[in-house]
Amino acid sequence: MAREKWASRLGFVLASVGSAVGLGNIWRFPFQTATNGGAAFLVVYLVAVVGIGIAALLAEFVVGRRANLNVIGAFEELGHPNWQIAGAIGLFGGFWVLSYYSVIGGWVIRYTLGSVFGGVVPWMGDPLANPVEFFGVASAGPDAVAFHAAFMVLTIGIVAFGVEGGIEKATKVMVPSIAVMLAGLAVFASTLPGAGAGYAYFLSPDLGALLGNLGNVIPAAVGQAMFSLSLGFGVMITYASYIGDDDNLGTDGLSIAFFNTLIGVLAGLVVFPLLFAQNVSPETAGPGAVFVSVPTALAELPAGSILGLVFFGVVLIAALSSAISLLEVVTSYLIDNYAISRPQAATGLGLVIFVLGIPSALDTAWLGWFDGIAVNVVLPLSLLLVVVYVGWVLAGDALDEVQRGTSGAALLGPLWLWTVRTVVLVAILGTLLLGIRKLLVNGGLIPPF
Repeated sequence: MAREKWASRLGFVLASVGSAVGLGNIWRFPFQTATNGGAAFLVVYLVAVVGIGIAALLAEFVVGRRANLNVIGAFEELGHPNWQIAGAIGLFGGFWVLSYYSVIGGWVIRYTLGSVFGGVVPWMGDPLANPVEFFGVASAGPDAVAFHAAFMVLTIGIVAFGVEGGIEKATKVMVPSIAVMLAGLAVFASTLPGAGAGYAYFLSPDLGALLGNLGNVIPAAVGQAMFSLSLGFGVMITYASYIGDDDNLGTDGLSIAFFNTLIGVLAGLVVFPLLFAQNVSPETAGPGAVFVSVPTALAELPAGSILGLVFFGVVLIAALSSAISLLEVVTSYLIDNYAISRPQAATGLGLVIFVLGIPSALDTAWLGWFDGIAVNVVLPLSLLLVVVYVGWVLAGDALDEVQRGTSGAALLGPLWLWTVRTVVLVAILGTLLLGIRKLLVNGGLIPPF
């Protein structure tokens, strides 16, 4: 069977941006910012994206395009079968993350429908009427399991249609829609009284607070950069395996990182002015920054239900754009290695992932545990192995691959390779060690039985 390809370079870039922006930027980014010092976190995050994220993104692209195979098979194809463990951890990471990611996607479906029908369908509930009570019902229990299932069905349906017919067509609509709707909401938020305080919190760093809390802010920011760029999941290796040999990987990587960061900043420019306009504390921990605090703020505004529909509609589109990339990683592996059709692979894997996500749907403590293990251990470990492999094992071949389709990159190529070998490697190793330390100190390695 001939391997699928992207129909266009734009399709690859938009699909990669769609994977990157997802819930990582619109759900996780605001609450990570709120719980790690506001603008101080933003500064470290931006440094991590520029100094680490782009180079690491190119490293994953190199492996995928050089091999034209799935995240595990790529390492054997490149002549280093012992390094398949790097791909296996990435595949496991995507599988692991999607199990709880889909639960959050189910919350978003519930919030989107509630914004429309909550006033007329009693069991659905209105997220703006009592945000804390609504989140308690929507986030855990039988309803959360049902909406988790609904989100997985949507994800499976898109992936089952293939790379060009499903993922590429969907993301060509999704990604521009996310940008346009978020920009519109950001313009509206700027007109609210008190928006200036939200901008100050988000954009004016307190360097003293930053220096006093670097041990927590650095792993959180680097982990967020990896999460929001879809690094360590095997997504970018898989997506790059579908592109042509003449694509400029450097330009594509910069485009993806830029638009991903832009969406994250836009999300902050929506969330924090909304919160400060209604005197809602941004320090609400965990997912409450979006699922409790934003509805609380919207409830006080004229046409709050309409704004809620638009906001959670954006979050839903973003969630789907990321979820399809995570499911594609494991689907691609089955298709490449076994005589199984794409619809069968996507459906079977989706069912297993749904079952793995049930604990997270029944108790948010499990969701927090899954997320902590993923961000602090699995993703940095996977990315660390890929970086070591590309920088020190693939080496010359990696340099050759990153320079294909480029012109005038004679100096930039070696600079990228040595950045991967040194700066990126040390930063990710440090992040992994700090993340493990954080889990050990907080007891985060122990499942919440």
